[in-house]
Amino acid sequence: MRPPLVGLPPVVRAGPQAAALLAALHAEAFPPGERWDAAAMDVLLAMPGTFAGVARCGAEAPGGFVMGRVAADEAEILTLAVRGEARRQGLGRALLAWLRTEAASHGARRLFLEVSAGNVAARALYRAAGFAEAGRRRAYYPDGSDAFVLAAALDDPEP
Repeated sequence: MRPPLVGLPPVVRAGPQAAALLAALHAEAFPPGERWDAAAMDVLLAMPGTFAGVARCGAEAPGGFVMGRVAADEAEILTLAVRGEARRQGLGRALLAWLRTEAASHGARRLFLEVSAGNVAARALYRAAGFAEAGRRRAYYPDGSDAFVLAAALDDPEP
């Protein structure tokens, strides 16, 4: 297991009771057509192998969260959301590092995600964390944009 990255905000596990909070954070981070409500969060959190972590921005309110799931030796990031005013403070890196550790501790050896071709900031975050393109889904998002499918090995050290 990787040690926590020094200087990044701590991430705490969130259970089903956090569905409303996760939905509120998701609504602040995504456009209306891509937002997940509390009912969707509740359904996802109840699925086997699913877990979520929340990061605070200093001592203030939660600034973002990540949700993933593990099946066999593979994991996927279901969503990673950081509120607008909490961006560029290391929350995305902290959430991603936490999820990688959590997934590996549940036996995952490889981590996948989909990211919008137009989400330059997220793509840079994932590239810096060692993800590489594994595929592309045409017109995947409601706005018609493509999704890049990215993958990273969990047994490799993070860059």
